[in-house]
Amino acid sequence: MRKIVTFVALGVLLVTLSFAAYAQQVAKVPRIGRLGASSFSSDSARIESFRQGLRDLGYVEGKNIVIEYRYAEGKLDRLPMLMAELVRLNVDVIVSGGASTTRLAREATATIPIVMSQDPDPVGSGFVASLARPGGNITGLSSLTADLSGKRLELLKEILPKFSRVAVFETSTNTGNAQQLREAALAAGELGIKLQHLDIIGPKDIETAFRAASKGRADAVLVLRGPVLASHRTQVIELAVKSRLPATYPQSDYVEDGGLMSYGVSIADLERRVATYVDKILKGTKPANLPVEQPKKFEFLINLKAAKQIGLTIPPNVLARADRVTK
Repeated sequence: MRKIVTFVALGVLLVTLSFAAYAQQVAKVPRIGRLGASSFSSDSARIESFRQGLRDLGYVEGKNIVIEYRYAEGKLDRLPMLMAELVRLNVDVIVSGGASTTRLAREATATIPIVMSQDPDPVGSGFVASLARPGGNITGLSSLTADLSGKRLELLKEILPKFSRVAVFETSTNTGNAQQLREAALAAGELGIKLQHLDIIGPKDIETAFRAASKGRADAVLVLRGPVLASHRTQVIELAVKSRLPATYPQSDYVEDGGLMSYGVSIADLERRVATYVDKILKGTKPANLPVEQPKKFEFLINLKAAKQIGLTIPPNVLARADRVTK
């Protein structure tokens, strides 16, 4: 009887230890929090690039890594609540979708590592001490977006040599907005172009902005980065066609959804590189010791179908410089 009791006790102990080891293994599956100001659907291409970057490093979502997605759907007042949810979940890493979400993440936690997927000026925004030595719990990628507004105006000038007025769609509450505007103003001065500034704070402002652009006799539209415009880019594209206004956009998503042209940092490349930061942090490297990287890949896209819709002919020399032309 004593031997039986001992055998049963050992069996129970082994089962208990095995269960504890299994539970511990399950508990070790890392969780990534991803916070964005726009929407999951509008960010789908970016998310897939991020997932691909993780897969390349051996991570399979739902198996050895979990991603907690939180999106404000363009309603910026929801961001603090969503950020608080991720902090309560005690995720291992937070991936921020832009400057506004990085700022909220920094205010919400000083301990959870934060990886910026893009930021036009992380030092100027106060997120890192320097690109080489970030310090604190934030690192990631700089998008240098502000430096590209002038290039977009130059491309518009090549396509429309006689144009003189450009409506600038901006979001004044968006972090980095002022820097983008300064860059655009400098380029406009050199090109002899007048800028008409139109503030897009909410979705209802988009149609109003197009009416104001037409009334102001704008020859084209320069769309700057911002969560509201990104979340409602289909509406922006449709109204640009309806208004017969050539528009240049800050990222490829717009062109892929039917917009005329874009020039900017390759978002897909940035997202794949974000995955490498997540991997290094999960393996023990502190964010303070991971230098902030700058863009390596830029892309110029043109949509000929969109050009045809507004009766615009793209010069051959401009087409030849495009990385991708959609027909």
